Amino acid sequence: MSLFARLSQQPLLAWVFKRRFMKFGTVGASGVVVNLAVLYVCQEFLFRAIESANMRLNVSLAVAIFFATVNNFYWNRAWTWRDRQHHPDKHLLLHFGQYALAVWVGIVLQVILTKLLVLHLHYLIANASAIVLASVFNFLVNNFWTFRHHKPADEMALPNIPELDDEAVKK
Repeated sequence: MSLFARLSQQPLLAWVFKRRFMKFGTVGASGVVVNLAVLYVCQEFLFRAIESANMRLNVSLAVAIFFATVNNFYWNRAWTWRDRQHHPDKHLLLHFGQYALAVWVGIVLQVILTKLLVLHLHYLIANASAIVLASVFNFLVNNFWTFRHHKPADEMALPNIPELDDEAVKK
């Protein structure tokens, strides 16, 4: 039996090998490409007029991260969690805000984990490990919070309680 087959049978690791997590990883990789492309265009063309190299990089990074986050939100909503019923009352911008909050918590977690792991590991290995752990966290948060399955609106309503007739009320 192959290592992949053995790992996929472990209950705690089985979800990693499921299709949704692979889609999530693919979307994340596309976000890296978007981030790098937008960063390059901003640095080399759009914000060349900003004289301070540090300020130009900060502005370029902000724009690149924003576009990568929008890209990932769109593809995760449209592809990774396409089968999930979206909450009928949740506005798209609110849903994006929820997604962005999950992403930023994941980024903070990655930084904290890197700083902790670097005490025991080479900084590149520490950061790679932190990326993997933060990605798992991010997937779980998005799976169970941002893109959680919602019941259709008619199932969310209060159940019909039969009204008592006049005879039952008198007793």
